Amino acid sequence: MRKTQLLIALAAVGFAGSAFATNGYFSHGYGIKAKGMGGAATAMAHDTFGGANNPASMVWVGDRIDFGADLFSPRREFSSTAGISVKSDSNYFVIPEFGYNRMLRPNLSLGVTVYGNGGMNTDYSFSGVNYLGGNGDLGVDLIQLVIAPTLSYKMNEQHSVGISPLLGYQRFRAEGLQGFGVVNPGHDDSTGLGVRLGWMGRFSDAITVGASYASKMRMSKLDKYDGLFAEQGDFDIPSNWSIGVGLQASPRIKVALDYQRINYSDVKSIKNASANIFNCPFFGGADPTQCLGRANGPGFGWDDVDVWKLGAEYQYNNKLSLRAGVNHGDNPISGTDVTFNILAPGVVKTHLTLGFTYVTAGGGELTMSYMHAFSHDVSGDNLLGAPVREKIKMYQDAIGIAYGWQM
Repeated sequence: MRKTQLLIALAAVGFAGSAFATNGYFSHGYGIKAKGMGGAATAMAHDTFGGANNPASMVWVGDRIDFGADLFSPRREFSSTAGISVKSDSNYFVIPEFGYNRMLRPNLSLGVTVYGNGGMNTDYSFSGVNYLGGNGDLGVDLIQLVIAPTLSYKMNEQHSVGISPLLGYQRFRAEGLQGFGVVNPGHDDSTGLGVRLGWMGRFSDAITVGASYASKMRMSKLDKYDGLFAEQGDFDIPSNWSIGVGLQASPRIKVALDYQRINYSDVKSIKNASANIFNCPFFGGADPTQCLGRANGPGFGWDDVDVWKLGAEYQYNNKLSLRAGVNHGDNPISGTDVTFNILAPGVVKTHLTLGFTYVTAGGGELTMSYMHAFSHDVSGDNLLGAPVREKIKMYQDAIGIAYGWQM
């Protein structure tokens, strides 16, 4: 009962905290150890975040528990050649994480991973009419929490498979969009389901390979925003997959490399071009299905994203491990969609990370990580026809801390 109450409490904190925007709006990594290695984790089995990375890894972890949190600081800015320049006021967010694993048999484990999948948050201060024609402050708040029960099975001494049903919750709010018929309805919630599958193979003492696939999470509609998001308020979580390799390069050095694909094109409210709005009869077009909220209505115009994650771990001594990594992903936003993406400027591409784990006197592991995402910007013409150029810009920092132990 206490474990159940703890899990519910962590989930409640997660509802209030997620505000990622790194690889598109997915996190650059899951688990503080992975975050110190650029997010590379598909072929690694060093904590209980397999439900977010690769379910097949959990059977190699043993009986273990992990708690952690990231202090995430995204800095967003919008400017135009009309002389407008404004920065988002919301700059700090706490992102919790939790994992638990129990060996049922030597070749079978059952665990759970609780993590923030992603999200978007902007908060631009305006007095009077804002930049998108609404009244007052302008911005959005999207959080997504996933609870992933995980069953992992070791087929033999080299290979394992795993499955994680994904139980999703998201919460969304938009303000300042009265110019598009959205009159500050406040927060709305939705829930949904998906699944993550994984495989891991240990081909020698030095080489491990992993693969993981997460289906699209089909979320219930955000009814208060059925006149904003395509398909009457639909905002599913896109599918994604990854492959990775881990190399024990020497007795003290591990190297991990992941490739991840995030399929934002799965979700019309994310992928549809913002210019679809001009095909709506209200704006002089002839296709009512491309009006706001309709089946082919305008979205953020995001492309699918390819992400490369490279990390290294150095075992300094029997107490201290040091980590470093780089994460490079595509920018999903093109210049033709800059105007709508004032609300969601997820344009950063390159992240550098550092981290360490220290084994305490009691045998627990204290882990910390740091991430810096370098500033990147995208410019384009104003979507609504004003003779101005616009620019969205972002950089990020994050520092995380976790504590875990074998039970």
